Amino acid sequence: MKQAWVRLNDWYDELAVAALESGADALVVPEGFAEAAKALGRILVVSPDGDLLPGRDVWMERLDGPGDEARIREHLSAGRTVLVDGLPGRGETGQRAWDVIPVENLLASGGGRLFLPAGSRGEIDLALGVLEKGVAGVLISSGDPAEIRDLVSSVKRARESCSFETAVIERISAAGMGDRVCVDTCTRMADGEGMLVGNSSGFLFFVQAETGENPYVAPRPFRVNGGPVHSYVRAPGGAIRYLSELKAGESVLLVRPDGSAEESTVGRVKMERRPLVLVEASLGGRRGSILLQNAETVRLTGPGGEPISIARLQPGDTVLVAAESAGRHFGMKIEERIREI
Repeated sequence: MKQAWVRLNDWYDELAVAALESGADALVVPEGFAEAAKALGRILVVSPDGDLLPGRDVWMERLDGPGDEARIREHLSAGRTVLVDGLPGRGETGQRAWDVIPVENLLASGGGRLFLPAGSRGEIDLALGVLEKGVAGVLISSGDPAEIRDLVSSVKRARESCSFETAVIERISAAGMGDRVCVDTCTRMADGEGMLVGNSSGFLFFVQAETGENPYVAPRPFRVNGGPVHSYVRAPGGAIRYLSELKAGESVLLVRPDGSAEESTVGRVKMERRPLVLVEASLGGRRGSILLQNAETVRLTGPGGEPISIARLQPGDTVLVAAESAGRHFGMKIEERIREI
């Protein structure tokens, strides 16, 4: 999960409030202001009198040349957190405070957590996309509360994406009773948004949120009825979780038909015994399946993003799936011979 840390070179209550309200993960404040920051709300404070101490828990370094790069690499190799210091993306020449190639070298060496200063959405996108995996987070500094809110929000709208393919429904059959899981998020999802769920981590179905009108139940746009307890669900950072292990405060990935995605916080998980159906599909010689509650409000996603209710799904229909070849070990992708049938 990418993080947004906000640095206040001088203390102003309105700047700290803007950081807190926009969801910043930490405040970097001058010495003597840690208690003032804590008084505004629960947040991690980086300061000589804060939660994380510069030079002990967090290292602030310049990145102006090979010597700086070597020193930062040593910190990262030791598993430390490094904040690249300097004005947020702006030097006297108006250029970024860091160059891409040294950052690529540091990320390729592995270890630790690297934060880069960013003063615009473009710089945030660049920092979070370096070598595809990006840095751990960005360091934002501004004297404008509105700009702080905008930049922090830009980080929180996770820069993740999904690649979808179209699978053909082969068979739909009754599958008895089971403990199905509804994931209630802290996000109001729009029509067409949902989660990736399935029996196999390499063949996940796009299950839409309960945003549709129904004569029997009101829309619940915060909810995805994901299926039984054993099912996989996609989480941020490419991770996979079991539906049964999700808890309030944890994160899941919300996806859209155009492939864009964002992180959402789980607010509640509801497990209830319900009748199930087994849906089997094929894609280029591969087969995948998903178990879902036998209810009209449960909907898969057609190739154009349109919802397809389980109650109306037929063999020959096509649906969006996210397919990958790698297996999983404790939810993380690995290249290993693993079969999930």
